[in-house]
Amino acid sequence: MTNIGIIGSTGSIGTQAIEVLKQLGDFQVVSLSCDKNIELVEKQARILKPKIIHVNNPEKAKDLQVLTKDLDIKIVSGQEGLIEASTYEGLDIILMSIVGMNGIKPTMAAIEKGIDIAHANKETLVCAGDIITSAAKENNVNIYPVDSEHSAIFQCLRGQRKEEIKRIILTASGGPFRGYTIDELSNVTLEDALNHPTWTMGKKVTIDSSTLVNKGLEVIEARWLFDIEPENIDVIVHPQSIIHSMVELVDGAILAQLGSPDMKLPIQYAINYPNRARNISKRLDIDNISNLTFEKPDMDTFKGLHLAYDSINTGGTMPAVFNIANEIAVKLFLNNKINYLDITSIINECMNEHKVINDYSINDIFDIKYNLYDKYKIKED
Repeated sequence: MTNIGIIGSTGSIGTQAIEVLKQLGDFQVVSLSCDKNIELVEKQARILKPKIIHVNNPEKAKDLQVLTKDLDIKIVSGQEGLIEASTYEGLDIILMSIVGMNGIKPTMAAIEKGIDIAHANKETLVCAGDIITSAAKENNVNIYPVDSEHSAIFQCLRGQRKEEIKRIILTASGGPFRGYTIDELSNVTLEDALNHPTWTMGKKVTIDSSTLVNKGLEVIEARWLFDIEPENIDVIVHPQSIIHSMVELVDGAILAQLGSPDMKLPIQYAINYPNRARNISKRLDIDNISNLTFEKPDMDTFKGLHLAYDSINTGGTMPAVFNIANEIAVKLFLNNKINYLDITSIINECMNEHKVINDYSINDIFDIKYNLYDKYKIKED
C-alpha cells in the first residue's frame, strides 16, 4: 500500500488524480489540501478518509472543521498547515498540484523528509530548480513529472543513458493565436485568450498557453527535471496535440510519446511509476489520424518564449523574476487592467531591471516576489 498526499485536491489535476487512484487501488490517501473549496474537499474526505486536510483560507478551515466533526481528521490552514499536510507521517509520495510559488516550501519540506514528489507545480522548479533538484539528490528523492509534455519526455528517456541524448523537443499546441501578427494580438480580448483550442485548464494556465509563456516555463522545468542544458531543449508547434513531446538521440533516432489530450495518463504514470496499469483515459484512435504537422514557434511575435530562454540562460534568480513578473501581468490582464501585449512587456521590464543573485536562497525568491507585487500593487490571493 502506497501512502499518498494530494496537494491541490480540488483543482483539475487533483480531481483527476482521485479518479485515477480509484481505478488503481493499492493507494491510501493520507492528506488532502485545497485553497477554499471546502464543499468539494469535504466530499473527497468522506470517500477517501484522509488523516489530515489543509485548507489555505483559515476561516474556511474553521468551517470545514464543523462540517467534518463526525470524522477523525485533523484540519490545518495557512503555510505551516500546508507544510504539515505535505510531510505528514507515513507519506510515501505527494502530488504537488497547487498553482503558484506556495508550492516551493512544502515541496522542499517533503524532500527533506524523504518523500517522493509527483510534480505538477511549475513555479517550484522554475523559481528554485537548482535548489530543489540538489536537495532531491541529497535526500535520494525522486521527482516524477506530471505535465503531459514532461511525462512524455520522461517516458521516452526510460532506458536511455544521458550521453545518448542529443536534445529534448517540447511540443506546443500554439494556443488560440497561432499565426497571429503583433497587430492582431493587440486586439485580443480576455474572452479570446481564455478560449484554448485543445486543453481545458485554469484561467492562469490558459492565458500562459496563449502567450507561449507556459511553454517557456516548461523549457525551464525541463532543464532541471532532466539535467539538460537549455541549448539542447527545443520547442516545436504541433497543433494537433497528439505527440506530447519527443527526444532525439545521438544516432538520429527520435522517440515520441503519443496520446489523447487527457491528463489522467501522465498523472497515473507519475504516481504509479515504474509500473504501468490499465487507464481510464480516452485512448488515442491512431487509425483515424490523418495529419500531424509541425512548425517553428514565432518567438518574435510571441516574446514570452524568447524571454524564458533569456532567463534560464542568464540563470540565478532571473527565471524566478520571469515567473513572478508573468504572474503579476496575468493577474492584471485577468482583471482588465492591462492589454494583452502588456503581459510580455511587463515581464521584459522586470527582467531588465533585475540585478541577478547567483548564489540565492528560497527566501531571496520570496523577497523578489514581495517587492514586485508591491511595485505593481498586486495583492496575494
